[in-house]
Amino acid sequence: MKKFSLLLAVTALAALLAGVPAGDALAAMRVDIMNPGQNIVNMALAAPLTGPDKQATGMGAQLQKLVDQNLSFLPFARLTDPKAVLGGIVLQGWEPPALDFKRFQLAGSDIVITTYWPDGDSGTKPVQIRAFETNTGGRLFGKEYARVNSKDLPEVADRFCADLLEALTGNGDFFRSTLAFVKKTGKMSANVWIVKPWGRDLRQVTNMPGEALSPAWSPDGRFVVFSHIDPKSHALGVWDRSTGKVQRIRFPGNVVIGPSFMPDNKVAVALSRGKYPVIYLLNHVFQKERILEEHNSINVSPTFDKTGSRMAFTSSRLGGPQIFLKDLASGSVTRVSKNGTYNTEANLAPDGTLVVYSRMTEYGQRIFVQDLITGEERQITFGPGSDEQPSFCADSYFIAFSSTRGGGHHIYLTTRHGGDAKQVPTGDGQAFFPRWGMPAQQK
Repeated sequence: MKKFSLLLAVTALAALLAGVPAGDALAAMRVDIMNPGQNIVNMALAAPLTGPDKQATGMGAQLQKLVDQNLSFLPFARLTDPKAVLGGIVLQGWEPPALDFKRFQLAGSDIVITTYWPDGDSGTKPVQIRAFETNTGGRLFGKEYARVNSKDLPEVADRFCADLLEALTGNGDFFRSTLAFVKKTGKMSANVWIVKPWGRDLRQVTNMPGEALSPAWSPDGRFVVFSHIDPKSHALGVWDRSTGKVQRIRFPGNVVIGPSFMPDNKVAVALSRGKYPVIYLLNHVFQKERILEEHNSINVSPTFDKTGSRMAFTSSRLGGPQIFLKDLASGSVTRVSKNGTYNTEANLAPDGTLVVYSRMTEYGQRIFVQDLITGEERQITFGPGSDEQPSFCADSYFIAFSSTRGGGHHIYLTTRHGGDAKQVPTGDGQAFFPRWGMPAQQK
């Protein structure tokens, strides 16, 4: 997909120097999503315009629908019903002074988003999108996307929503990410698929006999690695996004469990070594380089923070499976999960502050988060059904997991604080093992 020319809006300082009214300066509104008790932000979408009081009904209406769908996945955002806006959402203008903030304030909106198509909204045209605080009239940001046609609208919606999320929270990675997951279609038949967390761009990327498990993205967005089982052997599967090709790499023994990338694009994976599996580091051509963790017990499912200095993993060294954390510089290992007798499927937040994992309870599997700073543990899912295989987004805020709460296994989204889970549209078939990636980073 072609890259767009993005024109950054005037900054607050430049606006003041140019004599632009304070209402046009960049606003400083921020939403704290990392700490519990976050506030709800009410957002309104003004009607897209091609001119004063002229509503865009072509590409403008399509883009509006895509943005609305994207924003519905933000747990702290509540979209204002257009019917609640007295005077309607078709405005005389797309920025002050023609933008009437009062009607959106009365509807309870904290933010209003305007869209302007200066040359019309058919063919290939530029579009300008702005976001304002309704209380102060301050502009959060504004951008122009040049040479946009109907095929580009999903990418424009995603880029705008990423910019808005970053303006509000400091991180827009949710709308820049892609989930890899496994879809099962029959006995010993499961392949790797990818999808945007809000359900767009769903596609199958492997087509191999056997069963794929535990996919993981490389930091540069080029590879997805996964465990692969066929009737004869276990292997490491590698999908190369740049070529679309898949290779299957065998190792001595018959154990290949839970591969994961380190920040330098090397892979850690549990492989056979004597009686128990050992966590190995593989080099850039997926061959054994050295041992990361070995013990007289089962050690599997490594996962790393964004610095690559700490590794969370599952081990049976105390009897039942528990979550441990290893400092790779000192070699020290500490226990993370202090409660329950069966804790597995750890995933370390990229910022290194939290570990999320699944625990077997009397009600089924549930997702828990352990705060490595405070030492506090909290349960973030409560069923019904069984919740498994949690994974952190790059923002260390959103968490994807597999659950049977709706009948069959599907992918759901929650946050580090829990709350109502949102199902990710993944089409027919049961979906497992969600893992976040940032493929847009690939050059």
